[in-house]
Amino acid sequence: MTVIRTLALLGLLSWLGGCATNAAPTRHYGLPPDQMAASGIGTSETDGQRSAPRVLVVRPLAMASFLEQQGIVLQLDDITLNPARDHLWAEELGPMLERGLRRRLAHRLPSTRILAEANPAAPPRAMTLRLEIERFQGRYDGRAVAAGQWQLRDAEGELLTLDTFEVETPLDADGYPALVRALGQSWDTLADRLAERIRGLR
Repeated sequence: MTVIRTLALLGLLSWLGGCATNAAPTRHYGLPPDQMAASGIGTSETDGQRSAPRVLVVRPLAMASFLEQQGIVLQLDDITLNPARDHLWAEELGPMLERGLRRRLAHRLPSTRILAEANPAAPPRAMTLRLEIERFQGRYDGRAVAAGQWQLRDAEGELLTLDTFEVETPLDADGYPALVRALGQSWDTLADRLAERIRGLR
């Protein structure tokens, strides 16, 4: 597909030509809203009548170092990564993804309290979810990719489950807005998978 290759070529030309930045305005992007929440579709749980709802603390995400920058990353081939100069995340990517994940999980797990680690309401003993993000980028074949590893621990710190993930979403148009929306859909899909696994724990 030519979607990412077109983006990659534009980004590479902008990088190689110093004066190109004067022609292209800088644009900032946020993580798109949860499509499930936007559609009004909710998820019910069989344990919704619990008197004491389960608590899940989402720890800060561990990001690959090349993702810890403002530029949206394009993978030009199997080994080359290129951060955009004029198409930037509106804020630090790790906290933005963590906040987006908490909102998505809260919608999918209505009988579970989803809290940030720094939240004063977070109990000292609770289930914890930790993610390591290895890829969150556009790829040369026209797909948005989110990949990494996640682990869930119980209130005593014992490992309940450990698994890798890789979610690919095809872009439906050219351009960075389509790439960012596809990355948001990948994050939605990851939240679906995590919620399903968490619901299976009793």
